[in-house]
Amino acid sequence: MRIKFLISLSIFVVVFLIDQYIKMIFVDGFRLPGECISLVLAYNKGVAFSMFAFLEHNLKYIQIAMITGIVVYLSIYKELFSTYFVAIGLIIGGGVSNIYDRFHHIGVVDYVYWHCGFDFAIFNLADALIDLGIVIVLYQVYIQKDSKDENENKPKPKETR
Repeated sequence: MRIKFLISLSIFVVVFLIDQYIKMIFVDGFRLPGECISLVLAYNKGVAFSMFAFLEHNLKYIQIAMITGIVVYLSIYKELFSTYFVAIGLIIGGGVSNIYDRFHHIGVVDYVYWHCGFDFAIFNLADALIDLGIVIVLYQVYIQKDSKDENENKPKPKETR
């Protein structure tokens, strides 16, 4: 369990530091327009697709409370943490990095703008890693569970003597 905690903590730190470094590059003025994907600075005062922007400065405190609740929950249900420790490091690392932005900028620093064929939301590395963490959890819940169930339901070969 201790190794899993250290791995998760390491993932958290790496995600946070890399995401903040990349955001700093864009805050300092880096831009790269493109035909389908542009790298441009935008500040998101809400959450995904700027939802809940009306909460303004209160949003960061709500998010801190949510992450604190998740951490407390995982400290109580250690087996849950043990199962999803990689995904948890990605999700919490990305989430904390985005909350950090709310304290140091006017909103979350976003910079990847997909506009090929349709306008998509502007997002950042933390958002992508949070999504990756969710995909990992879904994979573990559904795909690994299904293969485990299949193995448990297979008839066992007869023993020969």
